[in-house]
Amino acid sequence: MTTTTDLTDPRKSPSFDTVAQPFLQQPGLPFAGVLDAATIARAFAEQGALFATDDIFSTPVVLWAFLAQALRDGKGAACAAAVADITTYQSQIGAPAPCGDTGDYCRARAKLDPAALRRLVVHIARALQDQAPDDWLWRGRHAKLVDGFTFTMPDTPANQAAFPQLDSQAPGVGFPIARACVILSLATAAVCDMAYGPYQGKATGETALLRQMLDSFDAGDVAVFDRYYCSYMMIAQLRAYGVDVCMRKHQRRHSDFRTGRRLGPDDHIITWHRPAKPAWMTDEDYAAIPLTLTLRELRFEVTEPGRRPETITIITTLLDPTAYPAKAVAQLYEFRWNAELDIRTHKQGLSLDHLRCQTPKMVRRELWVTMLGYNLIRKLTATAAAVHGKKPRHVGFTLACQSVLSSWMLLATDTCRDRKAHWDIVLAHVAANEVANRPGRIEPRVLKRRRHGYPLMNKPRTALRKELAKT
Repeated sequence: MTTTTDLTDPRKSPSFDTVAQPFLQQPGLPFAGVLDAATIARAFAEQGALFATDDIFSTPVVLWAFLAQALRDGKGAACAAAVADITTYQSQIGAPAPCGDTGDYCRARAKLDPAALRRLVVHIARALQDQAPDDWLWRGRHAKLVDGFTFTMPDTPANQAAFPQLDSQAPGVGFPIARACVILSLATAAVCDMAYGPYQGKATGETALLRQMLDSFDAGDVAVFDRYYCSYMMIAQLRAYGVDVCMRKHQRRHSDFRTGRRLGPDDHIITWHRPAKPAWMTDEDYAAIPLTLTLRELRFEVTEPGRRPETITIITTLLDPTAYPAKAVAQLYEFRWNAELDIRTHKQGLSLDHLRCQTPKMVRRELWVTMLGYNLIRKLTATAAAVHGKKPRHVGFTLACQSVLSSWMLLATDTCRDRKAHWDIVLAHVAANEVANRPGRIEPRVLKRRRHGYPLMNKPRTALRKELAKT
């Protein structure tokens, strides 16, 4: 299936340039070819998911409006605001404007193909990774951070059926809840892949979700995660893909640094033996797991002023102490905290802690559109960092997002008088906004403004309404 729209001139008819142009397609800039209009069109066309190519609510326009909803902080991000954006956009390009009813937009939004959206998310992350300068890498290698998070969604029967609320909550009181696991690039902060499912039940844990994404790793990558993922089977499966690991040792495993081959103080080579076959693994897969794993175990102490020192034990497959000194491995594990910061950006900056859609199918679309918007902003921060000699993780996300939203309409409609000058200014401002660079700032964790509290719901809303009616 092919599109009949012009992919180069948004004034002729809406095209995927509407989506791509605001994210630095300027020739000569770093990462300019990471995601262009043709790539977006191809992703939807190959999924057979292009719709309404000659209509107001075409695939490009609907995707553009949905992305704008996701990139806003959740305030004013209702469908009515998206329709208002489309009305303004259509009037600027001289095309028919929609009516004020949000129904047509919502029905068109439901046609966006999640597989095409995921494909674009993965494409951006991989393209940024392939073009990343060597000084962004960890000892010449790509490190991938793995972590999980939860999110809730509206309490509808469909969402409750797919993502049941916690068992500890009374029916009608809680919200449907889901669990997600993401793979993030340490170099670019982009989302490489994501898997999600119900919060509880069979094969719903973070390790089960990660096993769905093992092919998202490339040979030579280094996977970094916390002790929740520290298991023999996970290490063996990642090694089968040619991936090294660096993780905190699980608290139930005993350490004895008097054994094994000593590499240095609190640093030695050990051997783990294959455990019994887990219930989730097939006999064929279990037979492919090696009988032993040669691993490196090292221990270091984390000290912070005013806090008790914490001893951390690391398990890694980076066995060479010359190529990977103990201090470097310890620093690599400390970088794992960046995954927590990235997830905080998803949940707070992009309102991913509680989604808005009423059905599981739309929840899936909202998730992937949010991740697509996140990766597009990460493309902007990577460009600003490359142009101004910095690293993407030193550049603030929020200002980059606000810069895109403030100029999106101008760039999407091609009414910006001097696109190059505009982006020169934006890139300079984005690069100057360095995170965690606030010398002398000390803030107590208290609120000055008094807030009126409300009691928590402990009964279904229908029951509370009946009680109020009686009084």
